[in-house]
Amino acid sequence: MINKTQRLLSLTTAIVIASTAIAAAAPSAELIAAAKKEGTLTTIALPHSWCGYGDVIAGFKAKYGLEVNELNPDAGSGDEIEAIKANKGNKGPQAPDVIDVGLSFGPSAKADGLIQPYKVSTWDSIPADAKDADGYWYGDYYGVLAFLVNKDLVKTSPKDWPDLLKSDYANAVALAGDPRGANQAVQGVYAAGLSGAKGDSAKAGDEGLKFFAELNKKGNFVPVTGKAAPFAQGTTPIIIAWDYNALSWGESLKGNPPFEVVVPASGVVAGVYVQAISAFAPHPNAAKLWMEYLYSDEGQLGWLKGYCHPIRFNDLAKNSKIPKNLLDALPPAAAYEKAVFPTLDQQSAAKETITKKWDSVVGANVAK
Repeated sequence: MINKTQRLLSLTTAIVIASTAIAAAAPSAELIAAAKKEGTLTTIALPHSWCGYGDVIAGFKAKYGLEVNELNPDAGSGDEIEAIKANKGNKGPQAPDVIDVGLSFGPSAKADGLIQPYKVSTWDSIPADAKDADGYWYGDYYGVLAFLVNKDLVKTSPKDWPDLLKSDYANAVALAGDPRGANQAVQGVYAAGLSGAKGDSAKAGDEGLKFFAELNKKGNFVPVTGKAAPFAQGTTPIIIAWDYNALSWGESLKGNPPFEVVVPASGVVAGVYVQAISAFAPHPNAAKLWMEYLYSDEGQLGWLKGYCHPIRFNDLAKNSKIPKNLLDALPPAAAYEKAVFPTLDQQSAAKETITKKWDSVVGANVAK
């Protein structure tokens, strides 16, 4: 059994080996002053329970004294892109400065001219394969798809994707978003498909749709976005979500109901999210300062406190900057040994298949 530090290091290395760390990187005094002059940062799609964002936002505000205008916390990656498009000429409070989206949305947003380049001062310690070479987008954190199980309602937890088709789980299984636009949900369908396709990524999109069509036909699929509230109410007893969200939602309910987070035995898909600055950001300097904070040691450990694996983990570990209690809060090491990181091309192909064919193959509209 590998220990947690070894496991996390191997996960990050699966993306790419991080380059050497740089010393004492920090934002310039000029950038801080310019950001404070703007006074406000507008974010979108950052629920406080996701990746520890509540504390991260509070830390940023406390450190730099800026206001943070938080738009639509429950939006998906597709919604974030549409918000930029809809507010190209708008410098008001509905125009996002920054986005946090699934990996495949970064290159497409760059190609569409929706984001602008900026390289943070810790740039060299971000893995090369997890960032755009010109600084338009860069990986921030990652996790794996897991099952969050309400133990009041589900006595025997599913151990793998095929288990979800059993009659035991009638009207119980939900995705954490709409698979026609939310990256977390798209990846959930992909992970189920990768299991069904025996690891063949080329077939994972279609296999995932077939799986959810069957799940829906059997009456096991609940077309409601899974998160903490419907989980506690019993509406969504099993939620397919990133492990960090599952852990955060479960912990937030303080034992009511008791919960379990299960990493499936197959189709263990690890997903990277990326940060970017809108090309039309009303507060570009505040946006750059936000990026500096997120990629500082403080910001990266903030995500780790929220059960996410920060993209600079290797750099932090090498410099002995990760408290032991943060590692001990994560799931057992063995559950992650089969984790695979889909390439950008694989993710893009699967996203195209899943988002375009969901209505025709599965036909279950997911309510927020």
